[in-house]
Amino acid sequence: MNNLKIIGSEEWCDFPLLEIPAIKARIDSGAQTSSIQASKVKVFYKDLEEWVRFEVNPLKENRSIGIKCEAKIFDRRNVKSSTGISEERLVIKSNVSIGEGNFEIELTLANRDSMEFKMLLGREALNNRYLVNSSDKFLQSPLSVEELDEKYAAFKKESTGLKIALLASNPELYSNKRIMEAGKARGHEMVFLDVQQAYMKFDAKEPQIRYRGGNVIDEFDAIIPRIKPSATFYACALIRQFDSMGTYCLNSASAITQSRDKLLATQIFAKNDIQIPITGFANSPLDTKDLIKMVNGAPLIVKLLESTQGKGVILAETNKAAESVINAFKSVKTNILVQEFIKEANGQDIRCFVINGKVVASMQRQAEKGEFRANIHQGGTASKIKITPEERKLAIKAAKILNLPVAGVDIIRSNKGALLLEVNSSPGLQGIESATGLDVANMMIEAIEKKLKYNSDNN
Repeated sequence: MNNLKIIGSEEWCDFPLLEIPAIKARIDSGAQTSSIQASKVKVFYKDLEEWVRFEVNPLKENRSIGIKCEAKIFDRRNVKSSTGISEERLVIKSNVSIGEGNFEIELTLANRDSMEFKMLLGREALNNRYLVNSSDKFLQSPLSVEELDEKYAAFKKESTGLKIALLASNPELYSNKRIMEAGKARGHEMVFLDVQQAYMKFDAKEPQIRYRGGNVIDEFDAIIPRIKPSATFYACALIRQFDSMGTYCLNSASAITQSRDKLLATQIFAKNDIQIPITGFANSPLDTKDLIKMVNGAPLIVKLLESTQGKGVILAETNKAAESVINAFKSVKTNILVQEFIKEANGQDIRCFVINGKVVASMQRQAEKGEFRANIHQGGTASKIKITPEERKLAIKAAKILNLPVAGVDIIRSNKGALLLEVNSSPGLQGIESATGLDVANMMIEAIEKKLKYNSDNN
């Protein structure tokens, strides 16, 4: 007992055999087995024995660094997740170094992307070695930012010379931070531009965009627009200005404007034979009763034309309630759409993330109990889902019709088949990356490289 060392609630671990120089672990004596984040898991045979290849993203702050690992499969175990779902996980053995200690532990390979820590050290690894001081951290393995950077210096790419701007409003949003991080990890110069701080000079010979009181913005190779609805008009003017100056814009101003106008987008979808829930639009209160009847009556959905993230979307459960809501909006001259309610969807919808005509990730969103909106911002939960060929074709077609290289396409399953709900030109990354474990931000940067004919393998 006297030989036991004191370990903190968090420690840096090194896996020399897996070539992982540092990964932060949560020390959890309540869990029996240790686990590590693993993606792209593939079983193969070596000398008639089962082995596994997998990739570890060791740094939560930089998911673009991926380390490819191989190990012999030691066991397969059914593990119950925190949500109560039981799943089979592969188990490997590997040596781990914590401070001066080096010993072999069992590791389950798990999807920990949505968790705070990429690794968990359980009590089997702690037994006869450590006592846990839960009130302190890094008692065995302190690591400075400089030391961590040095350990991962070999994994970071040299500067490519490409200069990419992220045009948005809040640099602290998850999606914006991930895009900046992904671009930097690929060696590009990334600049955050606040939409409200930029302004334009229109001139045939010398058009300009200036920033924060007079600084002329240097030329960018590309910009990534991440526009909140309230800034659409001004931001699209900026995007057109960048375009006129020869900068590639990942989503064009016209495509963003079309997607944000729900009425126009709905008309475009209907014209191009894309199946949508029955939708109505009227101006006069005299038409309200027939409008409700036209979309198969209550319950029905009332949508503000500029709603986003589920805000401005109302469920009217009776015809009388629907009349009151619709007429109230009309009385204050607010434009709305009235749409049939797909009851059989049971509060579920599907978000497909489309990049350059390909569905790169998809998740199912489930509304919380008592709520009909499945949006993550409205308390919905997300999980990975395998979409049907019909749904994949629908998502790709919807993004293509609106000319959006990057789009979040929302689909709902009905008794009539897959129906398109809407297309988002600035889709969030947190839900889709957490649910799927995929590095969607990196895919967006790769899309820019492809458009600019930049080959990262040759640079």
